[in-house]
Amino acid sequence: MIAHLRELLRFRDLIRNLVARDLKVRYKNSALGILWSWLNPLFMMVVYTIVFKVMQPAGRDGIPASQFPAFILVALLPWNFFSSAVTQSVSAIVENANLVKKVYFPREILPLSIVLSNLVNFWISLVILFPMLLIFRVHLTPWAMFLPVVILLQLCFITGVAFLVSTLNVFYRDTKVIMEVAMMAWFFITPIFYPIDILPRSREVLGLTVNIHRWTRILNPMASLVAAYRDVLFYGRRVGTDFLARTAVTAIGVLIVGYLVFLRYSRVFGEEV
Repeated sequence: MIAHLRELLRFRDLIRNLVARDLKVRYKNSALGILWSWLNPLFMMVVYTIVFKVMQPAGRDGIPASQFPAFILVALLPWNFFSSAVTQSVSAIVENANLVKKVYFPREILPLSIVLSNLVNFWISLVILFPMLLIFRVHLTPWAMFLPVVILLQLCFITGVAFLVSTLNVFYRDTKVIMEVAMMAWFFITPIFYPIDILPRSREVLGLTVNIHRWTRILNPMASLVAAYRDVLFYGRRVGTDFLARTAVTAIGVLIVGYLVFLRYSRVFGEEV
């Protein structure tokens, strides 16, 4: 693995060019161009605010209606980063079959460049987040300095998932359709438009008492990541040490497993695509 990482460094110019290509394709022939990175989450923020704070009866989520748009946006931006990077990475190898068959380069560059281009887009979208926090009177605290740590952990997790799904799609082309459905389900079980703290600590499921709150954090890394974003940006409090330990282990573990699986099968990509 260390040898492969060194090889990636040798091909850093190719990675940079592919990231630039992905960003240009994203906004090509678009009248608003990069503005969509800001308008899309703002539009979804307005929609979710209307649905969950205006059309529905007052809930028990404890979030003031005046701050609910910021509450949504803090979670929606990292979710969009995750969703876009993973769904686009599914076809990273198959859609570049000509390159894979004809030119030698580390194959992991293809999904990695997609993840990095979405990371750049995520950074661009953060430009609107901080003004929105000010507008909706959400005060930043020194704990916001932990934001780069949360982003880094999410990047590790996303990259590992991207390696796994891009490998799987080479052998099973219906992976893309399955992932579209899976991402929709994943969205609703991730606390985007509700705080994770409202999940029940005790619920009867098939005769068993289940701590939904605890198992959501354990089984859904995105739930912990979204909660961490809200802790440092919306609530202005310290991220729990349990998050830092568990989520770091999970994110790095997914990255290592995904990379090893990718390397194991990348040698036959040219034959399969």
